[in-house]
Amino acid sequence: MSEIGKSGREQLEGKKSIAEILDVAISFEKTARDFYRDLAPKVSKNIRWLVEDLAIEEQGHYDLFKSLKSRPDIEAHLTSEVATPASDGKFSDAVLLPDLGDSPDDQEVLRYALYREHTAMEQYQSLAETAPDGALRDLFRFLAKEETEHKNELEKLYYEVVHSGGV
Repeated sequence: MSEIGKSGREQLEGKKSIAEILDVAISFEKTARDFYRDLAPKVSKNIRWLVEDLAIEEQGHYDLFKSLKSRPDIEAHLTSEVATPASDGKFSDAVLLPDLGDSPDDQEVLRYALYREHTAMEQYQSLAETAPDGALRDLFRFLAKEETEHKNELEKLYYEVVHSGGV
């Protein structure tokens, strides 16, 4: 169907190939890993452990996405298209990093980490709903669950920082 023949909803929703989605996810996870790794020596000792853990977890997600692209059961789906999630723009924008300076405030670091985890959670939940059955859907469900757990942990820590004046 031509662009003219598409409904407004179809034009707005759009589609992306699995390869495009995986490429953005790889970039997102790599950026997150590098961000947390570079941030760790700058943050207070109170949250350094958390930032280091986040860097390790993001490395795991990066490795997972990279290895997926070469798996035969995934290669068959790389050209398949799925509806672009509503969260896709925010997810893509999260690749751009803020400058938190040389001595970032714990609250600011936690707020940004919460934003990234929430954005990833929304993206992976949406993809889990639209991805083809099998390994890809299972992957996005797994990642959505992980990002939800990270977000919950960060919310708890953020609450402690905000309401107690420190970690």
